[in-house]
Amino acid sequence: MDWSDFQGVNRAYALELYDRFLADPASQEAATREVLLELGDPPPDVPAAVPSARNPALFIRAFNLVQSIRRYGHLAAKIDPLAVRPAGDRALELETHGVTAEDLRTMPAELIPGPVAKGASSLAEVIERLREIYCSSTGYDFAHIFVPEQRRWLRAAVESGRFQPPAAPIDDVGLLDRLTRVEAFETFLHRSFPGKTRFSIEGLDMLVPMLDEVVRGAGEAGLRRAFIGMAHRGRLNVMAHVMGKPYETIFAEFTDPLRNALSIEGVQWMGDVRYHLGASHVVDVEDDEVDLRLVMPPNPSHLEAIDPIIEGMARAAGTDASRSGAPVLDPDAVLPILIHGDASFPGQGVVAETLNLHRLSGYETGGTVHIIANNQIGFTTDPDDGYSTLYASGLARAFKIPIVHVNADDPEACIAAARLAITYRNQFKHDFLIDLVGYRRYGHNEGDEPSFTQPMMYRRIAGHDRVRHIWARTLESRGLIGEGEADAMLARGIADLQNILEHLNPDRALEEPPPMAIDARRAAAVTTAVAADALSAMNAALLETPDGFTVHRKLERQRERRRHALDQPNDRTIDWSIAEELAFASILADGTPIRLTGEDVERGTFSHRHAVLFDANDGRRLIPLQALPQARAAFEIHNSPLSEAAAVGFEYGYNIERPQSLTIWEAQYGDFINGAQVILDEFVLSARAKWGQTPSLVLLLPHGYEGQGPDHASARPERLLQLAADNNLRLANCTTAAQYFHLLRRQAALLKTHPLPLVVLTPKSLLRHAAVSSRPTDLTDGAWQPVIDDSDRAAAKGEVRRLILCSGKMAIDLLTSGQREKTPQAAVCRVEQLYPVPDDELSGVIAGYPALQEIVWAQEEPENMGAWEFFRPIFEQFANGRAVRVVARPRSSSPSEGSAALHAQVQASLIAHAWSDL
Repeated sequence: MDWSDFQGVNRAYALELYDRFLADPASQEAATREVLLELGDPPPDVPAAVPSARNPALFIRAFNLVQSIRRYGHLAAKIDPLAVRPAGDRALELETHGVTAEDLRTMPAELIPGPVAKGASSLAEVIERLREIYCSSTGYDFAHIFVPEQRRWLRAAVESGRFQPPAAPIDDVGLLDRLTRVEAFETFLHRSFPGKTRFSIEGLDMLVPMLDEVVRGAGEAGLRRAFIGMAHRGRLNVMAHVMGKPYETIFAEFTDPLRNALSIEGVQWMGDVRYHLGASHVVDVEDDEVDLRLVMPPNPSHLEAIDPIIEGMARAAGTDASRSGAPVLDPDAVLPILIHGDASFPGQGVVAETLNLHRLSGYETGGTVHIIANNQIGFTTDPDDGYSTLYASGLARAFKIPIVHVNADDPEACIAAARLAITYRNQFKHDFLIDLVGYRRYGHNEGDEPSFTQPMMYRRIAGHDRVRHIWARTLESRGLIGEGEADAMLARGIADLQNILEHLNPDRALEEPPPMAIDARRAAAVTTAVAADALSAMNAALLETPDGFTVHRKLERQRERRRHALDQPNDRTIDWSIAEELAFASILADGTPIRLTGEDVERGTFSHRHAVLFDANDGRRLIPLQALPQARAAFEIHNSPLSEAAAVGFEYGYNIERPQSLTIWEAQYGDFINGAQVILDEFVLSARAKWGQTPSLVLLLPHGYEGQGPDHASARPERLLQLAADNNLRLANCTTAAQYFHLLRRQAALLKTHPLPLVVLTPKSLLRHAAVSSRPTDLTDGAWQPVIDDSDRAAAKGEVRRLILCSGKMAIDLLTSGQREKTPQAAVCRVEQLYPVPDDELSGVIAGYPALQEIVWAQEEPENMGAWEFFRPIFEQFANGRAVRVVARPRSSSPSEGSAALHAQVQASLIAHAWSDL
């Protein structure tokens, strides 16, 4: 041990102990005396003649000042180009810490370790250097980073100037050219398409060069894919200059020529507005044989809804699921980049939900670079009315994400921030956030007058130079360009754009690939049966456990029964959970990877799945589907956080990026999907018509009225059916385990040829109901049946006067009510597939009852909910003049009763009413 082991305040304290030891050795404990004797006299870098250096109280006050600058310097940083935000904080003043300028001049610089003290003559000079670093046009907000390694790395990177010129030179003139292109584009659009909405980047122009820097850093680190998610502000400029979208295409979108809507086999190709569209681009990485592919998926006006989708896409792109077992994530393969709005980042809950995913094992991606495009105003809402935190970025502090606030008018500081962000992300595989503080030159959409509500701000903006002009003056002062050269660059840029517009052919520039056509009838023909010997082998393998693994005794009894589930081909021994696991096993055996996530999905909300087993003695995990010897692809299962919007959005992104995988999300209860309604509306159910995407995400939504109250009854099928059009989803409400088996296998088989989202209204109490159980032969010889006719009435169809159509639990309640045998004049037909409507099957069933007088749709939901309003015109069309009516709960604003007793009474009344009056 020597004196070099003591730094800062510790050295001051050690010096004080040494002085006491010299004056009176007995004043120190024996162990302390041994250490001080080992140290010997202190080195000459802290002269004994400097009293303050051996005054721990004084030094501690000075050291606290240093730490306050590091911690709170961002409060005094000049990060606002408009100088509206007051900068400064009492924590940074000498008086607050009880030190004077003279005190600092008498204290040696070496008391503060690190590069910031190198060559300094005193602590006063070190303090000035720290103020220049932490209180300039960049505010470093790292105090909430508690991991020592990360905190030390950040401090060293900032105080060494590692990412700042001249230590890290930038292409000064190249940056001017980039800013010129950004400004020329916006200026040209403003002049050429007056009144057209574009959500310009002006005021945050440095966003484009910063993205260049982040993408370059990703490519140099060996990453091969990057995904950019952003809303409207600056999107067109980023599309043009980062994503490489041709000017011709963007201009053609502004001219908006009238084109006939395209319809392909029932799919209405609607398209979307220009500032919602996506793009992809391949970036050439210098000195590297493999290029970096950039993807910006489409994003609707629900601004931050894209966040979890980007994360899901990145997770999928970085995952290898081609081999059996668990998939392998390579965090060095992909980079998610999220560009947020300063109003939406703190205001929209999906942001917090998405940030919560970033360190969860089932959702991590290797770190995201976040940029808040901060124009210091929402549509017309000031920060004081928009968020309760000091900064728009305040939410990120809770997730221990480093934050840099940077002035958008300081190009060098912006480039340094971008370099710091991507390097930290690559080093630690964690998120990093840049708060790019600028302004918005025009109104929210260039069509409104911002000075109505922010007159003072827009008076400042009107007289404020653009960042290109500021940077041009800087380069002129450095002698790097001549006077007037920058203006000439801008004029040439605008002239080039004018030339492109004059020679534009909008129809040719807007050639778009049509959405993929889905033929529902051809899709129905897929084979889903599995040979009996294959099922038996997989079932036996799934029941194997490693030596010494102890299954919970209650589960072991269930597993023992399952060992014999396939022994008798015609016995109803296949319940819902067995059918599901065998479906998954056979899908893996076919070579299709599976990702299964959801709320309590590992065990299942109703303790029916147990896809993950835990050793009863030591808690070890076992996932039988990952140990399946027949599997030729990976199986992944994770309990999702109690989130719907971000969780479903993440799985949608995963599905879009990895369409060859079966991606499934299960809700704890079906109505929890309410929390993801934006994802359903804007992505899952409309993305094909708007953007040509082909989602095939599976949603398992427990549904059924069982007296648990309004909140755990309905998965809201009426909402799904209201959005059902253009062959955009499959919606099923199965009544047997075999139906579920074939439905899952059918979905997996159609991923490549007929991809559609699948929503399954799964059972709750019916999971173990005898009437839902199937025979092994139903798996080995059966197939998916969109409609199941009443087999018990097959021999006496001429006597049937009433056809009761129903689905799911309502069908089981009707068939097991005991009234069926008393009413031979009524038949029960189960509509297993609610959408696409099985027209041929339904019309065939109805035509098969020659004496039919009426069609009754029976449902558990109130009349204004469920499938009735959707099916009524369809049934009336098939009825050919016969009566069509509904048996349902009365119209209501609430899905169901809040009393179990009342529920039972109402349910019994519905069943009786369906069978009565014949």
